[in-house]
Amino acid sequence: MTAERDLTALLQNMKPELRLGIFVFCTIPPTASIPGTVTPLLTFREQEGTTLVIPLEEAEAAGLNHAFASRLITLTVHSALDAVGFLAAITAPLAEAGISVNAVSAFHHDHLFVPADRADEAMALLVGLPPLPLSKKASMA
Repeated sequence: MTAERDLTALLQNMKPELRLGIFVFCTIPPTASIPGTVTPLLTFREQEGTTLVIPLEEAEAAGLNHAFASRLITLTVHSALDAVGFLAAITAPLAEAGISVNAVSAFHHDHLFVPADRADEAMALLVGLPPLPLSKKASMA
């Protein structure tokens, strides 16, 4: 399947899926190994440390400090890594509703980590997104 770049097609074909479980963000020192008892959904190395996004249960069992208890929403359309404006169009309505988002773009899809207690509200907003207005199309081109 070819990755989609067209913003209108991305928005029309985006079908958000809410993943089961609560995920948290942890950090370990930059030189530390990832504990063998955790299976990160995401790892990202920064100068200050390595970020791990893992299920809450794994963080607690490993004794890792964690933050941002979140639910994961996957936008199932195959978005191109160089698509322009897709995440902006998706996250703006969430921001207007006061819902924080940690977005991750992977090879096939974009993923949103939203506060666990607002996941249902975020899903309702995403499912109800209208197609992109013509005036926005022109300004995002």
